[in-house]
Amino acid sequence: MRTVRWSCVVAVILGITLLFGTVASAQVRQLSVVTGGTGGVYYVLGGGLAELLTRRVPNVNAVAEVTSASVDNLFLVDAGEADIAFTLADTAYLAVRGEGPFAASGPLNIRALVAIYPNFNHLVTTAGSGINSVSDLRGKRVSTGSPGSGTEVTALRILQAYGLDPDRDIRRELLGAAESADALRDGRIDAFFWSGGYPTGAVSDIANSPRFDIYIVPMGDIVPKLLEEHGPFYSVAWFRAGYYAGDVKEDTPTVGVPNLLMVNADMDEELAYQIVKAIFEYKHELELVHPAAEQFSLDTAATSLVAEYHPGAIRYYKEMGVWPHD
Repeated sequence: MRTVRWSCVVAVILGITLLFGTVASAQVRQLSVVTGGTGGVYYVLGGGLAELLTRRVPNVNAVAEVTSASVDNLFLVDAGEADIAFTLADTAYLAVRGEGPFAASGPLNIRALVAIYPNFNHLVTTAGSGINSVSDLRGKRVSTGSPGSGTEVTALRILQAYGLDPDRDIRRELLGAAESADALRDGRIDAFFWSGGYPTGAVSDIANSPRFDIYIVPMGDIVPKLLEEHGPFYSVAWFRAGYYAGDVKEDTPTVGVPNLLMVNADMDEELAYQIVKAIFEYKHELELVHPAAEQFSLDTAATSLVAEYHPGAIRYYKEMGVWPHD
């Protein structure tokens, strides 16, 4: 009888252990971080962010996903098919208002977590191509970014601001950063737009190619018109002389636009709080992944006027004394 009784006790203990192990396992939250194409900064930083959240936020397992970037990312977060989206601020502005590529869906149910780093709008061609200004693109083969990307949104606005019709005045290709860089190197396109942080890996790769020099076309003069037509997202940013393996020969003005991390408005407040807290407490880990993370700052993280901030993010910013909107 004693043997039977102890067998029962052991069985009960094992059952309880298995039960609590199953419960604990079930409490691990799976997070999807949607980024961009493999040649861009979103993809690199998104992978680093996913690893950081897995290490630093309790009961979270995060995975970075390759996407077409901003537009698709926001649709995925709104639909509950992803949790954290990298996006350009001008694209997020359209999303919360149900305009542009979001007109058919209506306003998306999304909130801001963090304003992160500024993007540089690249217009890349080969040195000596004869393309020295945006107007020189007329009749040329030009990639305006992947369909569903923030690059595409901004590139089309820039072309139109310079008086070019993207569908009639250029021979338009729809390629991501890595594909565009390969196509330029192979002579299949004449130039490409890319909106990304500095340095963007795909652009660095071709700039470092033997006997191949790139030229970054200046576009900073169009910023006032973009501000007038589309809202307060744009600024003049500078590619400094020496950038991209020295192929940038002189300081070159371009169109800058901020990046944001966005989530669904229904994300749990505590989870949103923990995500933002981890980003800033362990920012140095992201800086090791890509230098764009050096520009993450509490001084600017809560300053975006594009969309409402998530309550969990607001709680963190108030604790840190940097919430500017009260």
